Amino acid sequence: MIFNDFSKALAQLSDPRFRKILVMGLGLTVALLVGISVAVLWLVGFVTPDVITLPLIGEVRGLDSLFSFAAIGVMMLMSVFLMVPVASAFTGLFLEEVADAVEDTHYPHLPPALHTGAYDTFRDSVNFFGVLVAVNALALGMAVFIGPLAPVMFWLVNGYLLGREYFQMVAMRRMGRIEASQFRRKNRAQVWLAGTLMAIPLSVPLINLLIPILGVATFTHLFHRLAKSSAG
Repeated sequence: MIFNDFSKALAQLSDPRFRKILVMGLGLTVALLVGISVAVLWLVGFVTPDVITLPLIGEVRGLDSLFSFAAIGVMMLMSVFLMVPVASAFTGLFLEEVADAVEDTHYPHLPPALHTGAYDTFRDSVNFFGVLVAVNALALGMAVFIGPLAPVMFWLVNGYLLGREYFQMVAMRRMGRIEASQFRRKNRAQVWLAGTLMAIPLSVPLINLLIPILGVATFTHLFHRLAKSSAG
């Protein structure tokens, strides 16, 4: 069933409203990743001396350039982890537009959604962004100790967090915050599974750029399917 939700989301990429949001989202994602990379490179260049003197060797030049190239490689690796909080930031900015496009196409009989206030959406997104950054920093540190199981831990932990956030925000458009939390907990297994299936491609460069918009659309379909099943 979750794969059916995803296939519906994928099929709607041809929707002009989706393409508009996709272009905006891609621009935001690339800008965030480039901005973080530039900041790291500047910091490396600032703290790394151009010339050092080593015993028996003498002066060694060009270290700042060497470390800058190394930092680029590190940032490419880190982009896998950075895409998760970037996807979270995307949620708060574009969720309403994506969910509206999905509902207008697939659920036109529904009444207008209960749009969450801009301040509440921003506050929730910032808080969750902080949680994701902290959790992924901890996971990155633990990856040294668990070796080949690191990707699995990354997917499961972020799958839980992303599923919780995406489903909660989608559900709040159709029910109150408390009711949305209760409904999410009632369906926690499917929500976690959907979040994990979203977290896995987030670790694949280039493909991960499409996942935030597809994630919102998929969770919109998931919510309505579960709501229909619960009502029936």
